[in-house]
Order: sequence, then structure tokens, then C-alpha cells
Amino acid sequence: MSFEIDLSVRQGAFQLHANFAAPNGLTVLFGRSGSGKSTLINAVAGLIRPDHGRIKIGERVLFDSDRKIALPPRKRRLGYIFQDARLFPHMSVQKNLLYGQRFAPKLRKGREVEQIVDLLGLEKLLHRMPAYLSGGEKQRVSIGRALLAAPELLLADEPLTALDQTRKLEILPYFERIRDELKLPVLYVSHSAAEVARLATTVVVLDSGQVTHLGSAAEVLSDPRVVPTGVRSVGSIIVAKLVSHHADGLSELQSNGIQLFVPKVNKPIGASLRLRISAHEIILSVTPPVGLSALNVLSGTISAIRAGDGPGALVTLATAAGPILARVTQRSVSALGLQPGVEAYAIMKSVAIAQQDIGGAQQRTPDDIS
Repeated sequence: MSFEIDLSVRQGAFQLHANFAAPNGLTVLFGRSGSGKSTLINAVAGLIRPDHGRIKIGERVLFDSDRKIALPPRKRRLGYIFQDARLFPHMSVQKNLLYGQRFAPKLRKGREVEQIVDLLGLEKLLHRMPAYLSGGEKQRVSIGRALLAAPELLLADEPLTALDQTRKLEILPYFERIRDELKLPVLYVSHSAAEVARLATTVVVLDSGQVTHLGSAAEVLSDPRVVPTGVRSVGSIIVAKLVSHHADGLSELQSNGIQLFVPKVNKPIGASLRLRISAHEIILSVTPPVGLSALNVLSGTISAIRAGDGPGALVTLATAAGPILARVTQRSVSALGLQPGVEAYAIMKSVAIAQQDIGGAQQRTPDDIS
């Protein structure tokens, strides 16, 4: 189910103007702190009333200033996941989950508790009280409670911000399952390039209250003029298939015949994976590299070179696995004679790909996200 947002909100000196339509999938509102992400998602939720505009999910209008439509939050059929879990401390996990079902429309059957418990791995937690849950466990219960309200759109306002890295890695796969298995549209606020790369079907970039770009994760993260979190967030996204686990702690992937080694991935053989590769982790060579410790070498042809304002340059190498971006110095570009059409090799250490940069993907080819 798609949704459309066209609204204006003024809060003090801050002005938000957002106009975009997103297809089914997981849409990330991506931007720095203060860009308007939370203001926008709260306007969709009905917690903030826009000064003007229209909000529509499928064919159902939630807000239309011209037609004097402004549904209250309880009638918008939305699930909301906050930064903190906000569980009822006097209720068990099971009762917190069942509370969500109270908000499911009477004429619309909500998701079965057993389905959500299984999806989020909550079986062993049902009789615990929130005080005895970890941060990641609490957030999984919060996600389950939101899903059991049978929402038409799931809202998530930086749901991983309050968690440490270990707990973030615990939660990310559940959002992938919601995206891929439940087919529920999600509007997800983030300022993390890793979350964008792993989760986003569509990315809406916000800056100073304005939508500056709308596109795929690969498009946004490959363009330093667009990515809002700095040049070190620039990189490539490729889809690969998991083909083997090795005894030395590495997993072997293949993408269009290209072999890749990454730290062991906790996924079954045959799984389709989505990898984010940071441009600053890539080394380029114009001759076949030998005698290196790096295990990943991708051959290709340079398709573009973009010089930065400082000493750096962003080189795009077209490979069988998809475009690979490398951030190098302009001095290296000159010394190696790099220019479009030149054959080159992208060299990448296996350990340069962190666990948070490897996620599940729908069964798609590299061309689908490049």
C-alpha cells in the first residue's frame, strides 16, 4: 500500500514543507538532527496538526486541510514505535501485546498473537515483566504491540537510538522481516547510513525542513551531494547470495559470479543479502593485485570520477556485482591515470564490512538497486 504526504508545519521559527509519495515497502526519513524527521512522522500520526496539506494512505485520507478532514490518532489505523519502548510496567509481556489488539478495527481482523510472537521471537518472554527485559527485548515487545493493532502503516521514530550496538544488531532483522514477510508499509526515521542501507526501499532525504531528494538507498548513499550525514557515509549497496560458511569464521557470498568473503553471517545458505560497502574502505589498483592480505578483489571499468572540494575524489567502478564507489585522493587519480573507461580493481578487506552493514534482502538482482 502506497502513501502520499503533502504538508506544511510551522513550529516557532522552524518551517517544514514535505511533499512526496512512497510505494509499498519501508520508507526511511533520512537526515541530520533538526531536519524535520520527527515533526513529519508526528504529523502523520496526528500528534501534530499541519497548517496546510494532505496525508493519504492508499485511498484513505487521514488529513486534508481543504476538506476539513483531520482524523484523531486513534482512528488513523497506525502503529507507532518510539525511541523508548513505553511498555506498561505493571503488565506482563503477554498483556502488553494483547493491549495492542484493543486498537484493531472491529471490522478488520488483527494479526494473530501467535504469528507476531513467532515473528519477533517472544515465546520465552510472554510471562516476564518489563523490568526484567533487556533494551532490545523491550523494543521487540513494543514492535509486537504496534503490529497487533492491525495498522495500515507502521511508524518508527529512530527505534534503535536508545540501544547499544549489540541490541541494534538484534533488532534490525525484525524490521527486515516486517518489510519482506508482512508486506506492511513502514515510515522509519533515521540518521544512520547503515540502517538506510539495510532497510530502505525508498529514502526521503530531509534538510532544514525541506525534502531534498527521493530515491533508492543506493542512489542516496552513492551521492555525496545528497547524503546528509557526511562523506564518510557514502558507499555502495550490492545484493549477493550466501553460498558457504567456512571454518575460519568467514562466510562466502556470490554476486553475479563475483566471489566475496565477509565475517560470518548468521543466515542460512542460499539467503539473499544486502551489503553496504563504504567508499573510504576501497583501495583501487590499475593492475591485478598480488601478494595482498585483502580477500575481496572486484574488477571493472571506471564509469565516473567526481572531484571533491578538498583533496578527495569519488571514483565509480562498474563491476559485475554492481557499481562500487571508492573515495581516494585526487593525487592518486592523477598518479594512476584514472579516467572513465580505464580498467581497474577494487580491493576490500573482509573485515571492512561490519555486521551492521549486512542484512537480509528480497530476492532481487544487483540491477534492481543500482
